Formats: sequence, C-alpha cells, structure tokens
Amino acid sequence: MSLLDSPQTDTLPKLLERNAQESATAAGMREKTRGVWQTFTWADYRDRVRDLALGLASLGFQRGDKLSVVGDNRPQLYIGQIAAQVLGGMSVPVYQDSIAAELVYVLNHAETSVIIAEDQEQVDKALSLKDKLPNLRLIVFDDPRGLWSYDDPILRPFESVLDAGREFARANPDFYATELAKGSADDIAMIAYTSGTTGNPKGVMLSHRNMIAGAESFIEVNDVRAGDNWLSYLPMAWLGDAAFSLGMALVGKLTANCPESPETVQRDLRELGPHAMLAPPRIWESMLTQMQVKGDDASPVKRRVFESFRSLAERCELKRTDGKPLSLAERLGLAVGEVFVYGPVRDQLGLRNARWCYTGGAPLGPDTYRFFRSFGINLKQIYGATEASALVTCQSNAEANPNTVGRPMPRVEVKIDDRGEVILRGPTVFRGYFKQEDSTRATMTSEGWLMTGDAGFFDKQGHLVIIDRARDVGKLADGSAFAPQFIENKLKFSPYIREAVAFGNDKPMVVAMIAIDMQTVGSWAERKGIAYSSFMDLSRKPEVATLIADEIAKANATLPDVQQVKRFLILNKELEADDAEMTRTRKVRRRFVAEKYAAVIDAFYDGSRQVKVTMEITFEDGRKSSLTSDIDIHDLGSAEPSRRAA
Repeated sequence: MSLLDSPQTDTLPKLLERNAQESATAAGMREKTRGVWQTFTWADYRDRVRDLALGLASLGFQRGDKLSVVGDNRPQLYIGQIAAQVLGGMSVPVYQDSIAAELVYVLNHAETSVIIAEDQEQVDKALSLKDKLPNLRLIVFDDPRGLWSYDDPILRPFESVLDAGREFARANPDFYATELAKGSADDIAMIAYTSGTTGNPKGVMLSHRNMIAGAESFIEVNDVRAGDNWLSYLPMAWLGDAAFSLGMALVGKLTANCPESPETVQRDLRELGPHAMLAPPRIWESMLTQMQVKGDDASPVKRRVFESFRSLAERCELKRTDGKPLSLAERLGLAVGEVFVYGPVRDQLGLRNARWCYTGGAPLGPDTYRFFRSFGINLKQIYGATEASALVTCQSNAEANPNTVGRPMPRVEVKIDDRGEVILRGPTVFRGYFKQEDSTRATMTSEGWLMTGDAGFFDKQGHLVIIDRARDVGKLADGSAFAPQFIENKLKFSPYIREAVAFGNDKPMVVAMIAIDMQTVGSWAERKGIAYSSFMDLSRKPEVATLIADEIAKANATLPDVQQVKRFLILNKELEADDAEMTRTRKVRRRFVAEKYAAVIDAFYDGSRQVKVTMEITFEDGRKSSLTSDIDIHDLGSAEPSRRAA
C-alpha cells in the first residue's frame, strides 16, 4: 500500500508527523557545529517545524505563498521548507553562490515573500536586492553572527520566529493540526528551478505526490533502511538534494546529516561514514583526482604497490562485468589488496559503510566508474530529470554497468520516440512550469508523456542507454557519429583536466577546449620546479601544454580514430557558472559556449596556430570585467603519449 493512499501520510509534513509519533526518539536530523554532531530527534524536528510554521502564520504567511531558502545545508533551512508546506505554501530553494542577477530573476519569478537565509553573507545579498523584490516581506536569518547591529524591519532571527510560533500556539491551539490536515497529495510542495542550460531557468512545480511517489519507487528497488545516515551536502537548490534529504528521508526515515561547512565535507564524510551517497560526476572525478595525486606523491615503492593492485582490481572488474570467473590467483590478490589498498582507500573517502552509491545529474566516464567499483565501492548510475522528481531509472547491484543508466523505476513508463528522444510518464512527472504554460505544452504531450530532451535507446537487457542531450548529438563531416559528452568524459578522466568542451558537429575533425585543474597541475608544476604566478600564467607554460597533450593522447588511445581529438587549446581561466559558461550543477552550457568562443572554433578549423580570446569575468555583485590574451592552439599527430618524465 502506498503512503499516498492514506490522507494521514499523503504530504511531506504529514510524514514528519508520522515519524515523530512512531519513532519519536530516533535521530531525524543532525548538524555538525563547532566540531560536534548535534542531533534532532524526529520529535524535535516536528516541534521546530510546528513552531516555525505557526511563527510564519503569525507574520502573515498564507496558503499559496512562496518561501525561499538560501545558504549551505542547515537543518533550519530544511525545517523552513517543511514549515511553509504545512501552511499550504511552496518552498523555492535557490543556489547560495548565485550572482545578483540570477537571484533577482528566480525570486521575482517565483514571487517569493519570505527568505530564510543561512548567515550574514546571504542576508547582505538579500538586502542589497530588496528594492528589486516587490513581493519580499520577511528575511529570517539562522546564524546571527555579524548581524547584531542590523535594524532593517524586514529582518527576523530564526529563534524569534520560533518564539512567535509558540506564543501563537497558546492563542490558537488547534491551528497547526487544522492546517496540517488541509494538505493533500496534489498540492504543490516546491518549485525547483532548472539549471538553465538553454536560457533562463524554469520553475518546475512538484507536488507532494510527485516527491513521495519518487521516494517510494526508489526504496522499493534499493536497500534503504530506517535510520540510515545520509550526508546532506549537495546544493539545496539541486533537486537531487531535496529528493533524498527531504523526500527519501521523510518516507524512509533516513537521518539527514548536515556537514559543518562545504570546506569540511570530506572530513565530515569520513567521520560519519554514511550508509549511502549520491554525488554528481564532478564529485566522483574530484575523488579520483585526489587518489591519483596521492598515488603520484607516494614513494616509488608505495606507488608501484598502489598501481599494481589498482590494475588487478580493474582487470577483475572487467571480468566480472563480462560474466567471467576469477582465477584463484586473482581472488587471492584481491584479498591482499583489500587489506593494503582497497579498504584503506574506501576509509579515506568516507565510504567504508556505504552499501550503495549513485552518480547522477550528468554522464560519468566509464573509466572513473570502473575505478570506484573495482575498489569495492558499490557505485551505480541513476538517471533523472527535475521534471520527473529527479528519479527515472537506476541500476540494481547485480546489473551495474558504466554504459547504461539501468531500468525504469517502478510505475514509471519510459520509451524512445520516433526521433530517438527519451520520453516518460508516471506519478513522478511534474505539474508544469510555474507561469510558463507555453513551455509546459512544449515539454508534455497530450497523452501525458514528458519529453526529456535526451537521446537514448534500450539495450538487449532492457537497460536505458543515454547517448547525450538530443540537441548536442550530431555528425562529423564524413557522417560519423559525434557525441561530445562521451569524448569529454574520456578527457576528464585525467586528474589534470577539470573541464573539457569538444566540438566537431559538421566539421572534419574533433577539437577541444581544455580548462586545467589548478590544484593538480599546480602541484605537478611545483614538483617539476616550474614557477608560476596565477592560473593564466600556469595555463600558458609550454610544459603544461606538453602535459595536457600527453593526457589527451591517452584518452585518444581509447577512442576510434575518427573521434580522437586532433587539436586543442588551454583556456586561461576556468569555465564558471557566474560567467554563464556552466550551470550551477556544472553542466556545460554548450550553445552559449559555442557562441562565446566562436572565434576559437573558427581558428581550430582554419589552421591557425594562435587565437585572440576575450574572456568575460562576472563578479558576485554583477560587475563585469574582461580578459584578452593570445592563446596557442596545439596539434596532436598521434594517439601515443610522449615519453614525458613522470
């Protein structure tokens, strides 16, 4: 029986009430503060939601109002979202690193009336925009440090709103229960704004039914247990976080754990040892880079031991994937490696207790995928869309495969239309785009099918394979298939390459713009005695060009000749979301980049050895600056790496 079948459990706040009654003393949420984990039981969690909801009601928050949260992952910001839903309102999480123009657009479009801000930084940002936000009536702040002298009447400390709620409860003892009971499964729970790869973000309206159905489907096919620890570290505006830290946690009684700060996530991860983890490819790639750099920095003996056991693990993982048995020597080697390499690596990454891990949000390169699985980490792929409550397909433990994203979730129908586009329908599909009916009609068919915009197909085992964004899949001039993400993922397996953008549609060859990883390339340069003063200076060193050429040659060796990168250049700055080159979830805004760097693309194909590049830099307050320089274009004549010294 689904939770949605009962009026007692058909909304997220009602599930919180259920958890508080059935598991009152169990941990509902934790927060690390000043080095100590503070625990909120399910009863504590419910009480704070109740007090905040009543406090907001006393300050004029009504059914249909919008409440935005901005900041790092904090219990108070999750509590704020549920409190708004108790009153029939909608939560609108926004990215804490958004520049002013992005915040103004989302907050105005959503008609946000209340903002719950984490700290002084976010309060200052909100206050600076107050005159541009006509609907804004209240800013509630969590961390009071630095705010003692602020006297703007729009500001309220979080604790004072809780106090107002307790006072309101004494005068209106039945108000909370009455408002809670009014909620229904088809009420809009939140408006999640898309990452905006093709323009301004769109507000995806998700109901309680959408979020609960998604969580139930996931739990049905995964080993999810009440009390499992979950690290809530992903951006709160990314629906993947809400799907697990709110939806999954409330449905499955998981414990959401908020790290002390973004800078301490890796340390907190190791200390907590969560039972499950979801991370976008960028996080897994960063973890791999961390392991590769530590291996390079180790003594020659340790480096040889690490590489030997790594090679063994990857060979065995490939054999398992192919269904081939392992030899006795391989099984013994893995047992020894578990003691000296694999177990310590999992512990170092904080994944010693993880029963399953997922990657989602964008494709993960197969080499990176196999690395983690070969080290005993149960990494699997998940595919989703904001418009489908984040969850569409996932892989089972026995069917993990780097080339697919698994089978559809229970009660979700997925098929491929005549154009090769993935379409789906089911209880997780959104209610439409907020105030954008034309966009909703363009995305939904009359039969209720959601058009994802992704190109894909089903393999012989019934697993969905995503090729790329449908609009990005093309052909080279000779008719060969060109899927840029596949090539980019090969390149990003290198610890020295942070981002790569491949071009080649309707062109005679594949070329790429490379953004180096400042940390790993900087460490490499220091070991080589190469002096540098900045990212730009480092990116222009001829030794770095040779290093990157070698890394591209390694990737080329795994690609068909026609898809190998023939020319490249190294950008003199990182690709940034603030400059609209990436989304906040680190997806390349490919069309924008192609237009912005049109001169670079032309230079790639007209044989130029150098190109003048003007790069725009956007500051947090919206001010812009530009950087113009001549950048060399490099040719790769062979797939074989040079004999560069290690």
